[in-house]
Amino acid sequence: MPANNTRRARAARRRKRRVAAVVNDLTDDQWAAIKAAWNGCAYCGKAGSALQRDCVMAISRGGRYTVDNVVPACAACNASKCNDEVTGWLRRKRLDERLFLERYVRIRAELVARVSVE
Repeated sequence: MPANNTRRARAARRRKRRVAAVVNDLTDDQWAAIKAAWNGCAYCGKAGSALQRDCVMAISRGGRYTVDNVVPACAACNASKCNDEVTGWLRRKRLDERLFLERYVRIRAELVARVSVE
């Protein structure tokens, strides 16, 4: 079977089309502000490791790379969450769902207010 017809390659092409089809307006400055506000992985709290952009609402579920939908995630949390719904995933991983949601609402409000002022 040719490499471009593998299941993984087809999934990557579908994801690329989904990402290209939505408005993704997260700037590098906004991403830096998001990382500074969370000070580590938004899910497990791990600090000091490389952080990846993770959509709280996955792109496959209609999410976008925007300041109000992106949180920093360590590689382990980002890979584990995949495209799962965030609260169900937090419960399955036995992470503090309430702490995440309270911080998410507070940080998101601060960042969105900052963006609208600029």
